[in-house]
Amino acid sequence: MATASVGASPGVPVLLRTPENQQNGSPKKATMEPNVLNVVLGKLLIKPWYPSFYPEELVGRRTERLYVCQYCFKYSKELMPWLAHTKVCKNKQTPPPGDLIYHKNEYSIHEVDGEEYKLYTQNLSLFAKLFLETKSVFYDVTTFLYYLLIHTDPNTNEGQVIGFFSKEKLSWDNNNLACIIIFPPWQRRGLGQILMGISYELSKREGRLGGPEKPLSELGLKSYILYWSGAIARYLLNVPAKKSISVRTVSEETYMQPEDVVMALKDMKVLDPGKKVDAGMTVNKARLRQWVEANRASAVNPVDPQDFVTREEDDDEG
Repeated sequence: MATASVGASPGVPVLLRTPENQQNGSPKKATMEPNVLNVVLGKLLIKPWYPSFYPEELVGRRTERLYVCQYCFKYSKELMPWLAHTKVCKNKQTPPPGDLIYHKNEYSIHEVDGEEYKLYTQNLSLFAKLFLETKSVFYDVTTFLYYLLIHTDPNTNEGQVIGFFSKEKLSWDNNNLACIIIFPPWQRRGLGQILMGISYELSKREGRLGGPEKPLSELGLKSYILYWSGAIARYLLNVPAKKSISVRTVSEETYMQPEDVVMALKDMKVLDPGKKVDAGMTVNKARLRQWVEANRASAVNPVDPQDFVTREEDDDEG
């Protein structure tokens, strides 16, 4: 099969941001024309939004259609080699690479080490770049962990990677996420909230406040404010009436950065400007309940900590 030996390249993109000009699940206007006009993933035909870094010697400078394996993300310009590969792909009959760390209903999360699964994560990044506008920043995937969101069809029991987030193994800024994407066919279902929830639950388990790499794109900021606001609302509505809660307390309870807590509270418009606690701000609970109702915010955390899989459970299932 004509696939790229991307592991031999000097550097591959680690995708840092969602598109700055994306709205309602599709881009307004791409800043660069895609070099792949159509991409086939399994049975899906998808229109790319941005160019990716597929090597010209294998894909060409502009390709009408690129075939991508839904199991391992290897790619080909030719239909027949792609069909032959997908029938025998070693990932077809096995779970996705990495370790299962979370499972709830039809969704699961696998943690994949970029150093251990270099070719897989490089091909995954190349595919994702078709839907992400990135800055001119390149890193080696070996310094990152990838968290794959997998949907398992209850009828066929087949799993499909539908998105992921990546994070640095060692972040001096305590970033718990570098790149996040839900692939277009599965967008606008609230699945990004699951990935964000996983990133914060991992921060909690590591015992440190975390947050996404900044600056965020316009769309990324909106998505995060929605997540931060929901988490804050769930916490504050369970606090006893008339109990003073500082921003620092909210931050420590949610494992979100204090500045992110303040940004979300201001966006929610639930602060009482005339009242201050600990040189900070106080929240009007009536406005908070109005915000929850107006935004149809769920009282349930998108990620249930009890559904994390311990290594012992994972071994037993294997």
